[in-house]
Amino acid sequence: MEAATLGLGPPSFEEDTYIVSNLSSSEKKALQEIKAKLAGLFKIPPPPFIWGVDLLSGSDRADVVLLKFLRARDFKVGDSLLMLRNCLAWRQEFKADGLAYEEEDPSLAELEGVVTYMHARDRCGRPVCYNAYAAFKDPETYDRFLGDDEKLNKFLRWRVQVLEKGIRLLDLKPCGVNSIIQITDLKDMPKKRQLSNRILSLFQDNYPELVARKIFINVPWYFSLLYSMFSPFLTQRTKSKFVMCKEGDVAETLYKFIRPDDIPVQYGGLSRHNSPSKPASEFTVRGGEKVNIQIEGIEVGSSIAWDLVAGGWDVDYSVEFVPNAHDSYTIAVEKLRRVAAEEEAIHNSFTPKEAGRLVISVDNTSSRKKKVAAYRYIVQKRPTN
Repeated sequence: MEAATLGLGPPSFEEDTYIVSNLSSSEKKALQEIKAKLAGLFKIPPPPFIWGVDLLSGSDRADVVLLKFLRARDFKVGDSLLMLRNCLAWRQEFKADGLAYEEEDPSLAELEGVVTYMHARDRCGRPVCYNAYAAFKDPETYDRFLGDDEKLNKFLRWRVQVLEKGIRLLDLKPCGVNSIIQITDLKDMPKKRQLSNRILSLFQDNYPELVARKIFINVPWYFSLLYSMFSPFLTQRTKSKFVMCKEGDVAETLYKFIRPDDIPVQYGGLSRHNSPSKPASEFTVRGGEKVNIQIEGIEVGSSIAWDLVAGGWDVDYSVEFVPNAHDSYTIAVEKLRRVAAEEEAIHNSFTPKEAGRLVISVDNTSSRKKKVAAYRYIVQKRPTN
């Protein structure tokens, strides 16, 4: 059977509107009130800026930022204004405004791309921020980066810098991309909660409504139990932003929100560090089904490279090259083997000595569970003299 394309859209999620004409009358009134009160507080230049936006400009971008603070406090103008003023004071003290343009601290280079990093976008165009604190489970590493207040504050400044750079990727416009996706890997997360508590408090107070969805992956059983205990006290709006998935379901969960070619290989995607992103084709392999991906028209001496991944794997995989000539034999490029659930994406290449086609087989006949998969390939023709 040939590979079938899969139309995977993002799960139902309605983000709050930033189009002023779509606000309720009470929300419009609150927006006008906070703008007037803010103007009264800043009669003498310079005007207040947050994330590069002049809050007194009267622009659409200023409305987007102000609406974030209003929503964080249920459109209570007094509470929203207090939050905003506290945030402005913190930004000045922390010197947060220039962080996005500063060079990152070289002493923290070891953590870049490992602990916290922005990587690609989701299916709706939102930047994605990954967080994984397993590195700090090692006592020596924890002490080296977080062992005292000075080290912790240095780390927090770097963590804020990553977020500030992510915010620069946002449009902050009524019909634009105004929030990020946050993915937190709970695998081997250190039991000391000082770091996570500081980050949570700092972000809640100073970065309202910037995260459209929080996805927790590799969730241990006790975390799910704790969540079930406090979730009744959360609003439906807050709960709608949370997604939890246990170890083994990471890839399938992330595929719902992010294209496989934009997901790092360690989380079941095709994206490798510092490698160019090439769009992949998505397909499904139903339980009891075998899918053959046919790559036709490969010429003599051409080199073909491919990437393949399937969420949760546990399928049989093989690759053959079938020559066009009837008197030639099929070549087993990769012999049939079982791909374990925890394996990363497959990357391989082959250069045939004759023209033909490559057949990549994904066999799910031993399972009843549907698999979501993706592949991509590139053929480089032999240079002509």
